[in-house]
Amino acid sequence: MSRTLLVSEVRSLKKDSISNKITKALPVALWLLVWQAAAVWIAQDVLLVGPVRVLERLFELAGTLSFWSSIAFSLKRIFAGLFLALLISVPTAYLSYRSRIFSAMLEPVIQFMKATPVASIVILVLIWVNSRNLSVVISFIMVFPVMHSSILDGLKNVDGGLLEMAEVYAVGRSKKIRYVYIPELIPFFQNGITIALGLCFKSGIAAEVIAIPSGSMGEKLYEAKIYLSTPDLFAWTITIIILAKAFEMFFLFLLRAAVRRIEI
Repeated sequence: MSRTLLVSEVRSLKKDSISNKITKALPVALWLLVWQAAAVWIAQDVLLVGPVRVLERLFELAGTLSFWSSIAFSLKRIFAGLFLALLISVPTAYLSYRSRIFSAMLEPVIQFMKATPVASIVILVLIWVNSRNLSVVISFIMVFPVMHSSILDGLKNVDGGLLEMAEVYAVGRSKKIRYVYIPELIPFFQNGITIALGLCFKSGIAAEVIAIPSGSMGEKLYEAKIYLSTPDLFAWTITIIILAKAFEMFFLFLLRAAVRRIEI
């Protein structure tokens, strides 16, 4: 009897899973149909191309070496800025948590980074940085305040009771970090990295569109605009969206794997 119930529950879960997938897929399919219908109705590729034509062009581009070299060029620099921001935001957040003076001194810089438009920062940074490495700096400037604030919020929300208990039982610093701080910080870090990944892609590509470094995805977008190649513009935009989502999932997977390892 219990086995029958178990099989029934498994089947029910599978049906629910399929139902949820269909529910999520239907709106996407509907909007794709609307997009295709609008493209057919306008009948001018310069103004709007349908998803079918965009997909065809995407496969055409994927068959060229320049497509993959442009992706590698941009990803290398965007993620250099991301990792640099992650590396620096941890100590700055900790110092801000421990020192009010340091926090007060850093706060204007954080607010400046958050408030200044990407275009203004790009033009300013171009005075000092070569256009080929501009996306490194811009990605860093966009990501750093997000990660700093997320980690700092996590530190401020660490359970005081757990810290007191750790002090009472004379728990060592390494164990305190592993079993108290890290579990409390994980949700804040995860939210921060989710936002940061989207920001670093958007800002990094925007910087490349303005600076037009040779061999970048930003250059390809700029060329598509100059030559009125709307299929290329949509294809590259979709490529950037897919890359951003794929790397977000990859980073979150690594984060969850690291958390499981720490908890062992």
